[in-house]
Amino acid sequence: SGTLDVPAIASFAVAGRLAAEQRAWFATEIGALRDALVEAVRTAVPDAILGGDPAPGGRLPANAHFTFPGCEGDSLLLLLDAQGIECSTGSACTAGVAQPSHVLLATGTDPDLARGTLRFSLGHTSTEADVEAVAKAIGPVVERARAAGLT
Repeated sequence: SGTLDVPAIASFAVAGRLAAEQRAWFATEIGALRDALVEAVRTAVPDAILGGDPAPGGRLPANAHFTFPGCEGDSLLLLLDAQGIECSTGSACTAGVAQPSHVLLATGTDPDLARGTLRFSLGHTSTEADVEAVAKAIGPVVERARAAGLT
């Protein structure tokens, strides 16, 4: 204790500077990928419910949250993971908890709907190919999860 990690401190300063310098690029480029992802999911699964502000300008550039009626989020997660697509059913602090999000429940979301949610996060390494992979996979995955039903 007491010894400062100078390389980590310097690295954090560089990361902060780069994040500030690239903020406009990130919002534009990653926001466009998010918009393409939202459109692809809505096309493949017309009854998917987009969470949050429906206007692109009111959304975070790197996030798209959907509810898939009639699906179990964990089923969707596992089926997508098997195809190399990473997403989440909730926050890291509730990983492995087979319950709907307490945040969604607090907003008045029906518990069955809250159980069928997924969050897709994008970052500086995300590509159009990543969005295309989700676009190709999401329809069949939702059909299969709905066939399995809610448990």
